[in-house]
Amino acid sequence: MLLTTGQAAAELGMAITTFRRLTRANLIPGATSQGVRVVVPLEAVQALATRNWAPLHRLAVRELAVLRVEPAKPQDTRNGDVDSPGTGFSADLDEQVVLDRLTGWWRCDARSVAAGRVLPVTVAGYVVAVLTGLQHWESNGRGRHRFPDMQLAGYVTDLASPRIHITATTDEDRDAAELLLATRLPSESGGPIAYVSTHHPDLEGS
Repeated sequence: MLLTTGQAAAELGMAITTFRRLTRANLIPGATSQGVRVVVPLEAVQALATRNWAPLHRLAVRELAVLRVEPAKPQDTRNGDVDSPGTGFSADLDEQVVLDRLTGWWRCDARSVAAGRVLPVTVAGYVVAVLTGLQHWESNGRGRHRFPDMQLAGYVTDLASPRIHITATTDEDRDAAELLLATRLPSESGGPIAYVSTHHPDLEGS
């Protein structure tokens, strides 16, 4: 059985525009176009509806930054910048391209981002990648920061199944990626970086 994007969004309790981010990021295999409509398998939507919430309480930090991204957009070559990797996430990109597209200058509290040790990346409230290597940062002097040592610990190529690729080089980063990838992690922010409480029991009230 196939559902329209409107029906799928209703099943998941989200706006149609939010659900469309998942299909445009190629995170739901089986999504197809029927005329002007996109339809998705019912089984995929049911799998997303029962997905676990990110167990943030298992992270030994009080607060965690979250990078909220849009579906990948193609590189802009209008100004001759053929080396630009473009921005956003797509499940059909390889490891290095995913990292390149997630690397950027963000308006954020760099110290708070680094304190979280890991940076989950979400599309429509689902964790699709995990970034690490946040210990050092650079500032452009206008409130934006980048993390030159940032690494990709893992990413998702199928959110419904799910299919997870671990690329971490340390046990700590691998554990974080396995803990967070393909889980639900809602957040609210006026920009790409949001901050969420982990409700870690040993840190509450400290």
